[in-house]
Order: sequence, then structure tokens, then C-alpha cells
Amino acid sequence: MLTHIDEKNRPKMVDVSPKDDTLRIATASGVIKMSKAAFEAVKQNTGKKGPVLQTAVVAAIMGAKKTSELIPMCHAINIQAVDTDIVEMPEIYAYKLFVSVKSLGKTGVEMEALSGVSIGLLTIYDMIKAIDKTMQITDIVLLNKSGGKSGEYVRS
Repeated sequence: MLTHIDEKNRPKMVDVSPKDDTLRIATASGVIKMSKAAFEAVKQNTGKKGPVLQTAVVAAIMGAKKTSELIPMCHAINIQAVDTDIVEMPEIYAYKLFVSVKSLGKTGVEMEALSGVSIGLLTIYDMIKAIDKTMQITDIVLLNKSGGKSGEYVRS
């Protein structure tokens, strides 16, 4: 049985009220590949729209917090923490963004971590597109999650 369809075949939001609160943590990542010129502009902070990576971190946090407003069946949750990290990948002129989300609640935070990565990477694209419109956002994945009935997941 599909969890987001009711007995009349209409969309519904899953009732999580019977679930116990547990600590939920999820980490996701993604990559944005670009030209050497764009990579250097980001690295040297010479983009015309301001500090790209710092802005992307703020956007990633906002993206995680706004997930339930963007994805129809996601529950609004009380996020306790959002941690980010950006790693330079100079060998392929790319940046890899990591977003970890933590909540004490009845439903997981995987979508919040994935949304944070997506919005953070889209922000990098937006801020540097004047230099390189051919950028590619790739490899957005859930790396791990813990908490809840389904327990631990670690991407192998």
C-alpha cells in the first residue's frame, strides 16, 4: 500500500503522531563542476555577486529549513542543527557541498539534507553563472541517516 495515497486514491500526508520522538540525523552531498575561470573566481572571491561559498552555506541552511514548503508531503519539523562543509576539488574544477541536519522528532531529515545540498549548489550556480553557464550539478546523494524505525543507513 502506498503511504501517501488514501483509501479514495487521493494524496495525503502520513500521520506521524503515533511515532516516538527520536534523534534523527542525515547527511547528503552534491557536486558542482565548472570551468577553471569560474572555479578560480569562486576560490579567489572575485565573483560580482559577492562571497559565493559563504552565501551558498547560508542558502543550504535556508533550503533545509524550508523543505516542507517546497516538497508537498514533507512534514514541517523542528530542526536542531544544520552543519555544512564545502570541499574544493581542483583536479576537476568543482566544489562538493555536504549538509547534515539534526532533529529530535517523529520523522526523518533526509529530505532536509538533500534540499539543503540542492539549494546550496543552485546558489553557487546563480552567483557565478555570468562566468560559466555550462556548470553541472551532479551526484546529489544521501550519504547516511540515523534514527527512527528504519534505523541506520550508510551509502556504500
